[in-house]
Amino acid sequence: MKTYREILKEGEQRLLLAGVENACGEAWYFFEDAFSMERMDYLLEQNRVCEKMNQIELFETYVKRRSEKHIPMQYLLGAQDFMGLTFKVTPDVLIPRQDTEVLVEEVLEKAKEKKTVLDMCTGSGCIVISLAHYGNFERCVGVDLSEGALKIAKENGKSLAPMVEFINSDLFAGVEGKYDVIVSNPPYIKTNECQNLMSEVKDFEPMLALDGHEDGLYFYRRIIKDAKNYLNPGGMLFFEIGYDQGKSVPAFMQEAGFSEIVLKQDLAGLDRVVYGKYEGGK
Repeated sequence: MKTYREILKEGEQRLLLAGVENACGEAWYFFEDAFSMERMDYLLEQNRVCEKMNQIELFETYVKRRSEKHIPMQYLLGAQDFMGLTFKVTPDVLIPRQDTEVLVEEVLEKAKEKKTVLDMCTGSGCIVISLAHYGNFERCVGVDLSEGALKIAKENGKSLAPMVEFINSDLFAGVEGKYDVIVSNPPYIKTNECQNLMSEVKDFEPMLALDGHEDGLYFYRRIIKDAKNYLNPGGMLFFEIGYDQGKSVPAFMQEAGFSEIVLKQDLAGLDRVVYGKYEGGK
């Protein structure tokens, strides 16, 4: 029999040998989930022999699938934290990333007085649910083409922000009415670059949510073109963008009649968020 410490360290070593970048961190998350043990409890119990065979087997299964098949940790655990909330995730949705928190924070800061928000390409629902949870919006709607993604988004909404509505639609095709804010983190990877992504991304995350067509800008063009018909006067359009799209997307917005366009960088100094206002009639 092994101690808790020995079990954890062996898991760390297997992940490290498999090339997992954050082997120590991921081993702990697997351990925490398998044994339902918080850090302080572990520190007190680490030298005790573990006799919980079911939990040991679960931990070893996590490590085996992560190290041998390179399945992302979040899909194995079925969850990912975002904006201080825990979201259910499956291979039907992109794994929420910390970079996208910059987008949510900008909407919360710059659209404080707005009352309605539409999240286009909602995926797990992490953006619109976070806005509903932390903001003062009276109506929040998420839209996605994928029925699988919407199933997960609805489950997240039910547990985290029941007020959020979800619509199955190809962009604006099934959307009615107008909104004060439209926000989107659309697919923006160039098609020919999708196969160059890390295996954890290209082999497991939904390509529908990654592929932005030939130049990666397809969905920005479509959303910008149609958003004007779904924004109230003075409404705002917010995007997450790729690091190399900081010139193209603002130019599309300006050409479409948006004003007060702002480009925001993430914590790494990369272009990450673009937003602007539409007064209408242009």
